Amino acid sequence: MTEALLPAWSEPFVGERRAGLLRSRPLGELDRATIFEGADGTGVTVAIIDSGVERDHPDVGGCLVRSVVVDLDAEQDEPVVHEDPESLDVVGHGTACAGIIHALAPAAQLISVRVLGPDNRGKGAIFAAGLEWAIGEGATVVNLSLSSRSEAMFPVFHDLADRAYFANCLLVSAANNVQGASYPSLFAAVVSVAAHDVADPWTWFYNPAPPVEFGAYGVDVEVAWKGGGHVVATGNSFAAPHVAGLAALIRGRYPSASPFEVKTILAATANRPG
Repeated sequence: MTEALLPAWSEPFVGERRAGLLRSRPLGELDRATIFEGADGTGVTVAIIDSGVERDHPDVGGCLVRSVVVDLDAEQDEPVVHEDPESLDVVGHGTACAGIIHALAPAAQLISVRVLGPDNRGKGAIFAAGLEWAIGEGATVVNLSLSSRSEAMFPVFHDLADRAYFANCLLVSAANNVQGASYPSLFAAVVSVAAHDVADPWTWFYNPAPPVEFGAYGVDVEVAWKGGGHVVATGNSFAAPHVAGLAALIRGRYPSASPFEVKTILAATANRPG
């Protein structure tokens, strides 16, 4: 794939440009085996705020324990969260994220929070309400393979990112696929992710320069899709759940680790660019 077709913000993590990620590691490198060997995400709940998750898709592995949908109340014109017993994915995008997370952290429980419509778009207020609900429900990790470009939503998502941080809820947020500010991926309290082109879910890079901290597999990824199928897709959307899955393994192994400590562990176990 040419750089012209890469998702925005992924450039530092691709090809020869990765050399720019070389840096000293003041705390040294953590041994991956110590962190990840035998970890499976037990005790962790990952909320996937997206287009829904298809409960019976084989790649979800029967780990979807709850499904809700957020929509606007017709009378109050305010977001309302209600149960989604059919567990619909109206696009396939959320199921793709769930499949990636489950492959890395097979014992983690998954919660679907549907905020997107069949066009894979949604209102910022609905997105924010879904995130607020997930934080309030005590999700351990929240995968956000979506973002808002609305400046009006900046303070709302900034507040939610801080609330999640202090509630010990780790937000993993994909950068937007096009250049421009989007939220909450630009906030320091979240784990921001863009795509790289190494076809390995266990390869991730750390970028100490803003706006995106981590690069994970997100170019030409075979992912689950609605209807029990699969597609090959590219996007920062599919890089984020790789990091969310790794974070679930860390939080399962170290339940008391704070979001800051999980991010530090991810940085200290990242691949050296080469």
